[in-house]
Amino acid sequence: MSVLVVMERTGGRWHRTSWETLAAGQQIAASLGVGASAVVLGGSAAELADKRLAKAITVEHELLNAYSADGYTAALSQVIEREQPSLVLFPHTYQVRDYAPKLATRRGRTLVSDVVQVRVEGGALVMVRQLFQGRLNADYRCAGEGPHFASIQAGAYQGDAVAAGGAELVSFPPTLENSAIRTRAEEPFRESARAVDLSSAEMIVSVGRGIKEQENMPVVEALAQALGAEMAASRPICDNGWLPMERQVGSSGQTVSPKVYFAIGISGAIQHLVGMKGSKTIVAINKDANAPIFDVADYGIVGDLFEVVPALTEAVRKIKG
Repeated sequence: MSVLVVMERTGGRWHRTSWETLAAGQQIAASLGVGASAVVLGGSAAELADKRLAKAITVEHELLNAYSADGYTAALSQVIEREQPSLVLFPHTYQVRDYAPKLATRRGRTLVSDVVQVRVEGGALVMVRQLFQGRLNADYRCAGEGPHFASIQAGAYQGDAVAAGGAELVSFPPTLENSAIRTRAEEPFRESARAVDLSSAEMIVSVGRGIKEQENMPVVEALAQALGAEMAASRPICDNGWLPMERQVGSSGQTVSPKVYFAIGISGAIQHLVGMKGSKTIVAINKDANAPIFDVADYGIVGDLFEVVPALTEAVRKIKG
């Protein structure tokens, strides 16, 4: 038995969720008492040499230089055939959503996608997915022989929890035929440039409908400036145009996992919690003591944000001098 993590790199850069998936793989392997390995397609796995892995596998072939579902499926199927892992993990990216179901089907298995947790019960793997925008959690118990396949939701695990160690560097040359690649990739899709990538922010100050009016936004913006944090918001704020849509956190916005997340005037609707539950420390400020946000907060202040936030801003300024 073993755990195999498929890493993703685009344009020479690691996808952030690859590290989160690697951390998940290491933790699950430890729970099973087995080793974890990682595989990189179309590039070198040398950067993984200092991670706690049994193997860091480089899969290189000229037909893997450009992504194709056919190429990735064929190459990974050969890697799985050789390594015989009991569990294969992917980051839940657009690329993975394209080829991973095809790969699982080729191996006669089912892909459990967008998993938020994998635990071990009685020696069996149990995968947890969220339903109805996070209102319910569903357990999927893996039965039968492996390998089992799952993609890990962004923010479900902490990327900086990847354990250091040492990995054996292995090169695997897959057997691929040009005729097997039925599609040819065009230029990669490029989203319009964002002013900020909240997914990489270490500190976020997020505001909700408790701010009441757009004219009150400077109250929260002052705290963000004092802390050196990025501003974010729940959906109603962005829908009203008080902040750009790119600063929305939630199921229809960005998924974030900062070191500190301030939720100010945010009640804690499940659609918002889905986007920020991976935060290491959550500080909630809300006048409603029964607001759901307090159920997930590490620190909670029940009070009027128009009194609490200015006082907090002033305290931060004094500390910083």
